[in-house]
Amino acid sequence: MYLRPMTASEVKQWYDRELTRAFPPDECKPLSEIAALMERGRYEALGLYAEDALLGYATLLWEPAWPGYVLLDYLGVTAAHRNRGLGGRICSQLRARCRDRAVMITEAEAPVPGGDPAENALRCRRLAFYERCGFRPVYEIGACGARFQALVLGTPPEGRAELAAAHRAIYGPERTDVKVPLGPEECPPPPRERKG
Repeated sequence: MYLRPMTASEVKQWYDRELTRAFPPDECKPLSEIAALMERGRYEALGLYAEDALLGYATLLWEPAWPGYVLLDYLGVTAAHRNRGLGGRICSQLRARCRDRAVMITEAEAPVPGGDPAENALRCRRLAFYERCGFRPVYEIGACGARFQALVLGTPPEGRAELAAAHRAIYGPERTDVKVPLGPEECPPPPRERKG
């Protein structure tokens, strides 16, 4: 098994067959946005492959003005290969791949007080997975109309101001549906309108 960049046609297949089925619609960047970010050298889609079969994936987003930071945008394992430790294997390979960057940021939906117990249990499992992989919670953010826990791998700077500024810059000013950080009493911004 090896983690490698996906080709343009593999990205389209991954998007159509995996991402849009595994993530809620409000959390899926349009394929055109992913392609534009890749063309600008700000996004990388990686696949974990066994021969030619996609087993899992990770995508990375960064802002060149903040070279010490990278956002793990999507992480997943294909449905047929879940619960076999592949997500942890991808995280391990990402750590090696991103060792020149000081901090890797990721996000997972935060449990909702009084929310659906089954959904909250799943959210807690995702957070526990990231913590087992070495990520540590830092603050909550609002994105896509939901509250997320931000987690970091690596040593963040003292205080949270620089980390939050880098995290926000990675998304860019056009993402008005993202608030970094999100205070305990604040509501997440509404999701953005989806465009092709």
